[in-house]
Amino acid sequence: MTMPLGVPLRGSMLDHRLVQTAVIGHKNSDHPVILPMDVWELDRWRKAHPNYTYWCGLQLGGCGSELSDRRYTTKVCHFAHHPTAPACHRKHNGESSADHLFIKRGLRNLLIKYEQRGSVKTHDLGSGPGGAVDLHLPAAGRKLRFQLSRLDYRGWRAANLTLADDVDEVDWLFSTDGPLTEELLARNGYSLRFRLETVGGERRVYIGAQTYDEPSVRWDFLEDCRITQAGLLTPFTEAVRIPAWRPEPFAFPIDGGVVFALDPEAPVPNDSPFAAEGRRLVMADVKPFGSSIVRAVMSLPGDTELPPAKYVYRATDRARLLVREGADGWAVHLDGFVRLDAHEAAPTGLARTLPEAPETKPVPAPRTKQPDHQPPIAPVKAQLPAAADQRHQAKKGVTLTRDQAIVRARELLRGGAPRGRTLLWSALASYLGEPLVSMSERDRIDFLVEVDSPLWDTKPVLSVLLREDVGLLPCLPAVLEKLGVRGTGGLSADSPTLRAWAARERERAIAIYAKPPRAVERRLPVTNPARTLTKKQQREVDASIRRIQQHKNKHDLTGAKTQASTAEERRKVREAIDRVERKISVLGNGFPASKRAPRTVRRARLWLKFATPGSAIPSNPSKLEQQALRASAAGLLAELGEKARELAAVKAKFW
Repeated sequence: MTMPLGVPLRGSMLDHRLVQTAVIGHKNSDHPVILPMDVWELDRWRKAHPNYTYWCGLQLGGCGSELSDRRYTTKVCHFAHHPTAPACHRKHNGESSADHLFIKRGLRNLLIKYEQRGSVKTHDLGSGPGGAVDLHLPAAGRKLRFQLSRLDYRGWRAANLTLADDVDEVDWLFSTDGPLTEELLARNGYSLRFRLETVGGERRVYIGAQTYDEPSVRWDFLEDCRITQAGLLTPFTEAVRIPAWRPEPFAFPIDGGVVFALDPEAPVPNDSPFAAEGRRLVMADVKPFGSSIVRAVMSLPGDTELPPAKYVYRATDRARLLVREGADGWAVHLDGFVRLDAHEAAPTGLARTLPEAPETKPVPAPRTKQPDHQPPIAPVKAQLPAAADQRHQAKKGVTLTRDQAIVRARELLRGGAPRGRTLLWSALASYLGEPLVSMSERDRIDFLVEVDSPLWDTKPVLSVLLREDVGLLPCLPAVLEKLGVRGTGGLSADSPTLRAWAARERERAIAIYAKPPRAVERRLPVTNPARTLTKKQQREVDASIRRIQQHKNKHDLTGAKTQASTAEERRKVREAIDRVERKISVLGNGFPASKRAPRTVRRARLWLKFATPGSAIPSNPSKLEQQALRASAAGLLAELGEKARELAAVKAKFW
């Protein structure tokens, strides 16, 4: 059975001697060729090149043996090794196996045609000699990389840094579409591709170009392109004149919110990398939540009228941090902001003047005896200022926005703080209406976090002034944790520790919002930092300290006897001594750590001797014996452990 011309036999492709590409002249040649598969094409090729010899070239990953061109009428023509040739382990035999050499030859021809000085090299990137082709234009400070092997983003980034060591620009061309071509399109505003097609004994190279505004790829022959100081230019790229591209900067959300004070008179650098169409840049003093004040560029909507610089403002939307790869500095991007009142602005450090506390007439409240752990609680109606209540009645039926509700809640809590007043959550929700009435527990937590944001150590937590019945809000621990208050882990709202801390925080609120304000200390953690020792270890240390004190009271140094020890303590000390001595024997005496450790071991052995029941104490102890008499099991274990770690570190460093 005969096969149609031009269709390779699948069975014949398994023969290791059958190859579709070769080089001409010698085994080190970089002149590639594809043998025509049709008989009539091969006959014409032989007449045109009667003196050609073909080789399984080293630059193809071949064995270097000479090949013969096999002419067939019943199957496709192909190259083949001679019967006496050694076994060839060439990995790639197909038409594309010589693509790197066809690209290399095409680029060399362009350099000669346009009289440009440059070099073309191929690279083996781990999968064969045809992994990539580089065109270097030293006068232009530019390189072009034709990437034939597969590459991921991290590999591309590392290779890009390596290629850019001695040039200013690197142009990448990929053979297939993928994430990297999309990345380059977003970064540069255009991307270049390449592909090869077989024409007779040649693989013709095509260069494709795609711009950000044109989704389709425009293809041109490589020989129709030009090599200039600007790199490789296709007819399409020359026609459209690709403009300088400025991709959007990278944006990262800023957690916790931002407050700022504008400084419109301060100049913004003319060449700021954060200038963008539809945006305006202005200098400002910015204070992110939990951070110090920093001078930064702010990016605001272009149609924004700059408000007075004497006030402090808070971002109402999620502020974002803008950065550009390779550019110095950063900027803050936001689309909306509101002005803080004088009391809100004072703790930020950005206010120009400190406010006077507003004069308010005290509202009488009935004296009721409260539990010791609870602050005085006034009736709900007494907690709402008369003027505010009148405004509320006048606006009855008007729904507040979330930002308005936050501001009003903050005003009410601050207004009652100087008198130590607390407010029921139900009363606050009834007073403000929506959106508080229909809030879920999670929404309530987020709402209170915004009421107290931004929070500093010198600012009281207003949420402790809210209550539910006679106790703290059940969600208060979650609110404190989100605000970053330390020591809240694992506590509930009815915890005595949290109630005591809330009482101190209310006292701070009274002092800060009093008229005139009084100085307060920084906020303490809800709970003290946890001990680093376990309870058992702490008991052992405390017992050792007590024994030492008893020993000092009853005996002087000459007649003293070491404190009583348990069998468990003596066993642990013996094991620690053995560990240290083994490490000393491995290292030898050539290291300082090896010289210091034996003294600790001798003192520990003396301690064991004196701590053993029935042992005698010398009447005139030496200095080392005196130290052993004073030592405790816990202290010795800690010191021996430290010596063992030092010796282990020395061993790890030199072995």
